[in-house]
Amino acid sequence: MMKMLKKIFKIIVILFSTIFISGAILTLLIFYCPANPFIEWKETIVTTAMKTMRHQYIAKIFLSDKEIKSIMDKNSIKEPIKNSNIEDIKVLIENNVPSFIESEEERNKKQEELNKVELIDIKDKNYEGYLLIVNDPSRIKVISTDKLGKQGMKLKDIVEKYNFLGGINAGGFIDKGGHGRGGTPTECIIQDYKIVYGKENRKYNIIGFNKDDVMVLGQYTLDDARKLNIRDAVGFEPFLIVNGVPTIKEGNGGWGIQPRTAIGQTKDGKVLMLVIDGRQLHSVGATLKDVQDIMMQYGAYNAANLDGGSSTVMYYDNKLINKPSSRYGERYLPSAFVIEKRDMYSNN
Repeated sequence: MMKMLKKIFKIIVILFSTIFISGAILTLLIFYCPANPFIEWKETIVTTAMKTMRHQYIAKIFLSDKEIKSIMDKNSIKEPIKNSNIEDIKVLIENNVPSFIESEEERNKKQEELNKVELIDIKDKNYEGYLLIVNDPSRIKVISTDKLGKQGMKLKDIVEKYNFLGGINAGGFIDKGGHGRGGTPTECIIQDYKIVYGKENRKYNIIGFNKDDVMVLGQYTLDDARKLNIRDAVGFEPFLIVNGVPTIKEGNGGWGIQPRTAIGQTKDGKVLMLVIDGRQLHSVGATLKDVQDIMMQYGAYNAANLDGGSSTVMYYDNKLINKPSSRYGERYLPSAFVIEKRDMYSNN
């Protein structure tokens, strides 16, 4: 019996030694071999680690500050921030709205198309996600927590309390030590033309919609937002597509692999609401470049990244659609982009 136990113990030791040695060799290859695919793996690990507060040591153990900076610079978005061109989309949106000039059959056909909301599964070898396509951009609103500055709300509670069809998380929040309560936004919030959070004279990375239901991206003050008639918006970054041009030209975007949330709009007005699961066995996560590629694939003319990580969540048609990475489930949020329910539409 003792001989058998010793033999089993020896096998276990050999097995774990082999795994450890193999892991050590692979780690050395990833960080020090100057050839693909190890360079790409290294850059992915470094950008992922450095965009977190808790795990930057993973990169710093193996690389100098100079090497880390070089990798971050290489993968970061180098395009200067541009403001989206509102007029490009406005005309096409107006053409899609039913008009009394048209026949009843034409109006009904347009209205039926305008009413559509489609949920699409997004799958890749490294990630899984979901895309909502909302044909009528006037249905997209921003809702903030009812205890702004103190306590956030879960997306499910926001959608159900205010009777929306669905939505995704939007802006970021102060989260010291990973214990944020979701009540204090990092940037501005504009809700039904009212500035519910933000400071005057500060420029924000505005992501929102104006009175004509056109998606607006740009660096603006709150006074600029008023002049632009922005009805609903949050502040966040980076912008991924501006006026049909992708902003990430090389590298992965500099934010590594994480759960992702993004919003975009096609040139004919449709709104794209995307979530990608991450930090899980079924879905590792996506880079900003991955998100940009998905948005381009579905015709986004403008698109922007929203708060990701464990905040990434989509709720639609009375169901939690994705799998948030937090072990506690949905996080408390300061804001959300939501979809209004509209059973009956007016042609006025």
